Amino acid sequence: MTLPLEGFTVVSVEQAVAAPLATRQLADLGARVIKVERVDGGDLARGYDRFVEGTGAHFVWLNRGKESLAVDLKSTAGRTLVRTLIDTADVFVQNLAPGAAERLGLGAAELRAGHPELVTVNLSGYGGGGPYAQRKAYDMLVQAEAGLISITGTADAAVKTGIPTADIASGMYCAQAVLAALLRRARTGEGAEIEVSMLESTFEWMGYPMYSTLHTGSQPPRMGVGHVSIAPYDSYPTSDGEILIGVQSDNGWKTLMRDVFERPDLVDDPRFATNIDRVRHRAECDAVVAELSARWTVEDLSARLAEAGVPAAEIRDVDSAAAHPQLRARDRWRRIDTPNAQVEALLPPATFADHEAPMGPVPALGEHTRTVLADLGLDAAAVDAALTAGVVAAAVRPSPPDGGR
Repeated sequence: MTLPLEGFTVVSVEQAVAAPLATRQLADLGARVIKVERVDGGDLARGYDRFVEGTGAHFVWLNRGKESLAVDLKSTAGRTLVRTLIDTADVFVQNLAPGAAERLGLGAAELRAGHPELVTVNLSGYGGGGPYAQRKAYDMLVQAEAGLISITGTADAAVKTGIPTADIASGMYCAQAVLAALLRRARTGEGAEIEVSMLESTFEWMGYPMYSTLHTGSQPPRMGVGHVSIAPYDSYPTSDGEILIGVQSDNGWKTLMRDVFERPDLVDDPRFATNIDRVRHRAECDAVVAELSARWTVEDLSARLAEAGVPAAEIRDVDSAAAHPQLRARDRWRRIDTPNAQVEALLPPATFADHEAPMGPVPALGEHTRTVLADLGLDAAAVDAALTAGVVAAAVRPSPPDGGR
């Protein structure tokens, strides 16, 4: 079957998380993604650690299925090569520092002047213009500026999320915008100039707390795993651990008390009869549920809750989650090549009935330099000259595994 983006070429000058996540999604959909990297070490994420058989965990997650072209963009010859490559592409993505693309001659206006059907994406921290445009924009910093950290954690401490939320949000919107632009181009022949910022992407994910605060004048409190407007909705003890229980309706409360905990006398208790009552008496409600949940093991209580149709979940650590029976039952794991070894990787979340995502190898730095330059029409002598001059680099393999950072 034809892959959705088969025949499309994406060139990306990218590093870290946000832009690489966007282009990896395009690669999973069948696009040819050529990743332009520095000759001296490549993408910063290559060196964050060596946890995955000698390759950085972030890099393995974000860069499968891409081709690596190592180029010195500080050199005139290197910039000329990349500009020529972009002229053959459908999409150009970059998350360079503000203004860097323009200084390199890779700004959207300049690129599209002679290639109007090109789709360009500038993925930045805070967007073009405004007082924050030139600021550094790491994921943690953007989470703070968007208010996400202020609502995440417990009453005692605010925390950032355990994953790079701002990076992931902006990478998702970037890929979505590229798909929309290509769909429009198929109808009109018109390319696009797209801007995505980490801050604005994270603000979009802040919808509920933002709107509720704007219209009530009160910020939602930090609730840990609880919920500000639903009860019981939290982590509760068992005889051998903890379990999450989330009751979102009054019928759910009745089922929990009657069928799971065998306490029909609490079904119509005036403190707990409605969700508004339960939230008003949250401490008492949580104490009742905790006393009852502690009588079972996690496994037994999980089974009882599932049989009764009450929303619940085990609190898994990452190792247990990776071995999740649902992932195994649905055959979601595949093996992919990395520079040093084959490793397991999850299939993309969107499943097409007529094909499977290609899940291509994770490239070594400069692994495809010769191939990409040959595709541009350079003969072997010209490629060798570029290598000798340091304009490009080829097939630089990472060091063997050493157990981590």
